[in-house]
Amino acid sequence: MTTLFTEIIARGSSASDRRVKFSDELRRDLAVARAEDSRAREGAYTRGPSTAAGRIRVATMPDVTAIVFVVDDDISVRESLELLIKTAGWRPETFASAQDFLSRPRATVPCCLVLDVTLPGLNGLELQQQLAQRIDMPIIFITGYGDVPMTVRAMKAGAVEFLTKPFDDEVLLDAIRQSIERSRATLRQESEMQQLRSLYGSLTPREREVMALVVSGLLNKQVGGELGISEITVKAHRGQLMRKMKADSLPELVNMAARLGLQGARNA
Repeated sequence: MTTLFTEIIARGSSASDRRVKFSDELRRDLAVARAEDSRAREGAYTRGPSTAAGRIRVATMPDVTAIVFVVDDDISVRESLELLIKTAGWRPETFASAQDFLSRPRATVPCCLVLDVTLPGLNGLELQQQLAQRIDMPIIFITGYGDVPMTVRAMKAGAVEFLTKPFDDEVLLDAIRQSIERSRATLRQESEMQQLRSLYGSLTPREREVMALVVSGLLNKQVGGELGISEITVKAHRGQLMRKMKADSLPELVNMAARLGLQGARNA
């Protein structure tokens, strides 16, 4: 692959000390890439809750194009990474500051964040703290003058990688690939949990009582004794809740209960 992140002078103390050299052809390619993405970007976000419970819709299909966010105050770095990311097949979104990034609606597709440590106003490490709950969006730090304590702090807070400029394209691309896969897996798990909570929410109060006792290991007769109902009635409730939960077996129901955090659910 031709190196697009061609030359970065990152030892200075300000963004003006850093420069990236582009050919006219690469700049034309960048303009074309931006035009192609302009209409597609709007559909990747949702403003506000998508259900009464405030949960977001999650797109985790393999054919969904992942978004790579870039936050860097140096326009030459942003343009360089934008073209590199586009060429690799992802959708780039670039921002000059942490505040600009935070103003964007939350993405609901696999994504990651390439984040400069030194930013005007809110710096990269501070932004990482604000995004601590966004486990679906791994962070890759880039910096022109990192040190060991800074690196340790970022990695302990969950950063995927901490790269010092100038860095090789493939090193960054590998980190992005790893981050996107992690994001995709997290979103898939979140989607499954949303569906599981929805199924559990469809149960009647009595069915929830029966489920709690069944997954704790009690037999139908024992459940009936606990609830003051007949064994036949327990069997009817049990069959109904199994259908509603879409559980094909008791071990599967127990696993569902454990994932929901229901008390008394024994290991399957």
